[in-house]
Amino acid sequence: MLINLLPDFFAVLQSTDPTAAYHRYFEAHRPVLEAYWHNYVIEPSGPHFDEVVRDTLAADRSDLRAMLDRTDVAAMARETEKQCAELFAVDSTIDVVLMVGVGAANAGELVVNGRGVAFVCLEHFTGMANASSRGLGLDPELIPMWLAHEIAHCVRYTSPQSRSELRQLVGEAGGYYSYWDTGRGASLREHLINEGLAVQASRRFSPGHAPWEYFGYARKQYARIRELESVLSRAVTDDLDRAALGLRLRYLSGGMSDEARTVQRHIIPERAGYFLGARIVEDAIVEKGLPWALRASAMEITSLVDSAARTA
Repeated sequence: MLINLLPDFFAVLQSTDPTAAYHRYFEAHRPVLEAYWHNYVIEPSGPHFDEVVRDTLAADRSDLRAMLDRTDVAAMARETEKQCAELFAVDSTIDVVLMVGVGAANAGELVVNGRGVAFVCLEHFTGMANASSRGLGLDPELIPMWLAHEIAHCVRYTSPQSRSELRQLVGEAGGYYSYWDTGRGASLREHLINEGLAVQASRRFSPGHAPWEYFGYARKQYARIRELESVLSRAVTDDLDRAALGLRLRYLSGGMSDEARTVQRHIIPERAGYFLGARIVEDAIVEKGLPWALRASAMEITSLVDSAARTA
């Protein structure tokens, strides 16, 4: 189901007391917004929360308004939702949320009370960088690609046919996804495969983009990771079956220090795990199809890879 929070957010900006209006907006949409803040920003309470809210409300939105005037993002999201339902054989409830964020993730996935949520923060897709909103300046034509990436995650977390560690952890948490708790509970192998599947799903949904765009890399970063592929594949081997938040952050997050990303004297490029994961799942998707791979356990996928390697 499409949930469009844009009208409510713009009503906040037009209020005589925008800060108070944001708090009312937050309460009206608490299940989704609280999960968004918890997973991608900070805990939504206290002085720091209020400071981020004030900065968000003071940001220049002329670029966002101009993009919305020329782009029917709701129609784009509905069509993406429809096509993904067929391509991924969606068999669980997944909401697609259009929203204005606070300059954190450009898009992301949540599970709230057992429902998958794929959201996109439109301040990042105006076509021009905006320091006041922290917008990345991504082209709005990339919105469907990113939504497909997040919908693929939701399938893995919520499909009744999913055998993934992440679905099990979401179930144990009462139908809620936490980036931090799953980071501690799921193996690095599962995290790499999870992101690799989402990358490959977005590539199949929206072919024709520059290769690095599917990973969220800059062009030079993509080239560097490709050069280091064999080194990275060896470096990650000993950690694949370990579960630790630090491993998820090392291989799949930005903002980590060089020291935290050093393995066997090599500095792992930021978010290199997206590339490694995408390489791991390629054969499984070719052999079994994307819907099967999105729901397969990490060991089912790597067993196919090992079998292909033995017969090559």
